Amino acid sequence: MDTLEILRNLAIIVISAKLFGLIARKLKAPQVAGEIIAGLLIGPSLFNIVVDNDFWSGMAEIGVILLMFSAGLETNIDNLKKSGLKATALAIAGVSLPLILGTIMYMCFYGFSAPGTSTFVEAVFIGTILTATSVSITVSALKELGKISTDVGTTIMSAAIIDDVIGIVVLTAVLGLKDPNADLGAVCIKTVAFFALSLVAGVIIFKIMQRFVHRWPHTRRIPIIGMALAFVLAYVADKYFGVADITGAYVAGIILSSLDDSAYIDRKMDISSYMIFGPIFFASVGLQTNLRTVDLSILAFSVAFVLVGLLGKVIGCGLVAKLLKYNNSDALKIGVGMMTRGEVALIVAQRGLKAEIIDSKYFTSVILLIVVSSILTPIILKAIYSVDEKKQ
Repeated sequence: MDTLEILRNLAIIVISAKLFGLIARKLKAPQVAGEIIAGLLIGPSLFNIVVDNDFWSGMAEIGVILLMFSAGLETNIDNLKKSGLKATALAIAGVSLPLILGTIMYMCFYGFSAPGTSTFVEAVFIGTILTATSVSITVSALKELGKISTDVGTTIMSAAIIDDVIGIVVLTAVLGLKDPNADLGAVCIKTVAFFALSLVAGVIIFKIMQRFVHRWPHTRRIPIIGMALAFVLAYVADKYFGVADITGAYVAGIILSSLDDSAYIDRKMDISSYMIFGPIFFASVGLQTNLRTVDLSILAFSVAFVLVGLLGKVIGCGLVAKLLKYNNSDALKIGVGMMTRGEVALIVAQRGLKAEIIDSKYFTSVILLIVVSSILTPIILKAIYSVDEKKQ
């Protein structure tokens, strides 16, 4: 692919992704959904204007690393500490039940098999995709209702953060199982070793960065150093520990999340991510998906995938919330608030495609889950709060 073709395709991707992203936002749908639809339109599903190749895969890889770095930067360590066992219990339920149900559902469609086989790994990976939680839509709905600072709102946000951390660890373990000769014990040891090293190195890096921020506050060299750290940890995680590179980027964000300039770093990262790399990543999901190959079996699987994805979070988190002494209404709010999916689910699915664990046809199911959960969550939350207000 020559330079002129790259420039042409880049213009097509950015313009179409942003156009459909804006249309989606106008329709009260996630902007991400619009960017994915743009990829579907310009990809093999319809017009086939842009062909997915190694170059766009590399650009999308940078995009996903920046997205996960940003997610880490937005993590509130103080909230994590305050949330304690309550949010942790909700997060564990929000990860474990969808993981189990998703694995069983896949096997119901494609056959049950013993642990260690490729079918079993595929099934577990489908379950892993369902563990992700994206509460951006929930947060928006709670803000609109004036309930973001309530106990329920705070609990949802804290549990979602811990949920993503656990989900990334699960993703790392499952990717390690892709190798038929992989030793689960060795995978776990290397994962623990990475996080232990990150904890020690993170303290040192944080103190160094604190001095930099104190000396050069709000200067562009700070986010540049932060971005370099994200790329370094992404490389080290994958190269030396067999841990997903996005985990390294996420950890880099968490290390810097308590800096005074963390919001400033995030804003600067968002410029590159929002303008180029983010649209390329989300459009690449559409480019990698060919809806012409979708048959009735995939449609049936997608419906089951969406139902299991929604109910897994609602039932898992809702039941644990009830055990934690929340009333029925608040337990349902927490379960519904945790069922939204977004970019993290796409990122996990993309890792599975890159590792050749799953086929691109399953992106149809993931996209459908994101769209349905993003539309239903605000509607259901508003309805529950309306019922509560009428009772008072």
